[in-house]
Amino acid sequence: MVDTADSLPDFQAELDTSGLYCPEPIMLMHNKVRDMQSGEVLKVVATDPATTRDVPKFCSFLGHELLTQQASGDRYLYFIRLG
Repeated sequence: MVDTADSLPDFQAELDTSGLYCPEPIMLMHNKVRDMQSGEVLKVVATDPATTRDVPKFCSFLGHELLTQQASGDRYLYFIRLG
């Protein structure tokens, strides 16, 4: 997993879940990836600290690759390559 701002990947779709709390960010991510193709990258922005636990588990369970996980203040950024 990459966690440096210098190497943020390109992405094909973006999902902003700011202001939402568990389980809403994961539910919205699940809906978003249904409309995407394998190999595409989804950028997710969140403010719920629980996403630091939930997003990696989501990726592991569904076979997606978590490319980047970053925290900056109260914002969390994830780049996920669909499996």
